[in-house]
Amino acid sequence: MNNPILIDIRDKITDIDEKILTLLSSRIELATEVAKIKLEIHKPIKDVAREDELLNRLVKLGKSYGLDESFVISLFKTIIAQSVQTQQKWINQQINSTESNTARVVFLGPKGSYSHVAAREFGRANLDKIIECYAHNFEEIFQTVEQGQGEYAIVPLENSSSGAINEVYDLLQNTHLFAVGEKIIPIDHCLMGITPISLDEITTVYSHPQPFQQCSKFLAQYPNWKVVYCESTASAMEKVSQLNSKGHVAIGSQAGGEMYGLSLIQKAPSNQGQNMTRFLILSRQKNEIPEHIPSKTTFLMATGQHAGALVEALVILKEHNIIMKKLESRPMKGNPWEEMFYIDVEGNSSSSHLQNALEALRKQTRFLKILGSYPTDNS
Repeated sequence: MNNPILIDIRDKITDIDEKILTLLSSRIELATEVAKIKLEIHKPIKDVAREDELLNRLVKLGKSYGLDESFVISLFKTIIAQSVQTQQKWINQQINSTESNTARVVFLGPKGSYSHVAAREFGRANLDKIIECYAHNFEEIFQTVEQGQGEYAIVPLENSSSGAINEVYDLLQNTHLFAVGEKIIPIDHCLMGITPISLDEITTVYSHPQPFQQCSKFLAQYPNWKVVYCESTASAMEKVSQLNSKGHVAIGSQAGGEMYGLSLIQKAPSNQGQNMTRFLILSRQKNEIPEHIPSKTTFLMATGQHAGALVEALVILKEHNIIMKKLESRPMKGNPWEEMFYIDVEGNSSSSHLQNALEALRKQTRFLKILGSYPTDNS
């Protein structure tokens, strides 16, 4: 028999929970109003100084109510992130308005991959609804969107631990798609199996090559484990689920593993403490971004073959006060021993000062291709 006092307490908690949801809804409505004003006065969506000030004040207030500092910070960071996401989504819809805000997003699948997580994050921030379409490899992702069978392609570009994803960089050389966004997500690798077991019971580990590379120091402690490469972390977890053998495990996200009915065995620490992957979002249509929104522009260039050619190109960026955020090189297809350079810079290609810099670069280099401009992800 239920205790009447316990029932009364639970009813009060339910009432409080409903009030919290109502207040959160009101806060989101106000965030949209803030976005309207920011668009009018050309103010950036994300205000780091304001967020820090708000968190400090809330931590002090929380302490006066006996609330733990880490709890308050974690809670309001989530709320603030949702507010920023709401504002960004509203502004994107005003600038790049379409009849339908539903789109097909193509990612490396199947379900449960880190690309799947990034696709959902992108959808929440930019669309009312996404239709999830997974591809078996990176080339298929590009082809699907180029052929009009999807609106957005989302591909991993670089990882903070293992570096650039070379296959994606190579595909960018010849694509007709435009870069319209980026998404940075934390990568928290886990060993997932059909049942919790000790590490000594593991015989075979399945995953995409990237997690194996990112967790190589941890894996080196278990030389007896057989390593099997898969097309994605999701396909690795799907394989382990189908095998239904407790000695076979996959490396991937915990959320992804749970989609396949797998259990957490242990975290798989990456070589670097903080492991992040940056995803690039591509579309057949260019982005239009107000100049006041913090943005990046990505472009490809090929310099001359004379000594100092790359330096001469980079000096142009310096002379125009353009801040370079990333420089990557890959062999140029069809031209042995020549390099294609991939460059990210701060700024919007629609701004006059970046246009002037790019025009000067175009005259200096043998080839220049602007992939696109997009809002900076400050995750």
